[in-house]
Amino acid sequence: MALTGGHVHHDVTHEGRVVNLTLDNGRYNVVTMEMRRRVAERFAAIDADPNVNAVVIRGEGAHFTSGGDIAGFVEIEPVDFTDLGQDITAPARSAKPVITAVDGYCFGVGLELALSADIRVATARSQFALPEMKLGMIPGSGGTQRLARLIGLSRTKYHVLTGERISAQQAEEWGITASTAADEAALKAEVERILDVLLGHSPLAMRTAKEVLDRGVDGPLYTGIELERKAYAMLRSSDDFAEGVAAFNEKRKPKFKGR
Repeated sequence: MALTGGHVHHDVTHEGRVVNLTLDNGRYNVVTMEMRRRVAERFAAIDADPNVNAVVIRGEGAHFTSGGDIAGFVEIEPVDFTDLGQDITAPARSAKPVITAVDGYCFGVGLELALSADIRVATARSQFALPEMKLGMIPGSGGTQRLARLIGLSRTKYHVLTGERISAQQAEEWGITASTAADEAALKAEVERILDVLLGHSPLAMRTAKEVLDRGVDGPLYTGIELERKAYAMLRSSDDFAEGVAAFNEKRKPKFKGR
């Protein structure tokens, strides 16, 4: 049955503080409906674990993913697509910072998954696309909305309506990705560099910053500023802020505990 198959591997590194999720389903890591559900299940467990401070999503082999299982979609009743995007958008709802490491193809639902993350890095050979129009369909897991908020309405209309690919260089210039690595080895090194930075920060402050950014960006400016101000005041009374100030004054690295 085309709806099943594939894996979303789960392993823990950095003394339990980082969870790595790896898409694995053949040469192109085609995302099945089972894999979609597995992503949501993995994030439910991640969000419930207070020891996890960051998440990395990768693809096994040469490509992140070429997209969804087209044959599997034909087996699903239209009414069952109502909640289609809830699983793939789990990274956006997570309180933890999520990094997507892209190598090779990042198409369709793969790009939608990447867009749901907080930080995206890629190799120079990576390509991005929302090619659903070529099947007489549109992206259904947040692709149109998240991409438009990153690169603007005009560019998004062009790439959704034509299905044309976006190069790694263009993706970085437009802000889809934060950085571009030369190859797979350099990509791993870049992810480790970012993790080293994130793991040195307060989990509470990172969670708060993610929420303020995500909730504030879609509202009026004054609403976002008010949200930021109240979050700032809340953090002012946190143990992590007190530790950060003490560490600064004592010229040492802070030991944050997430509260």
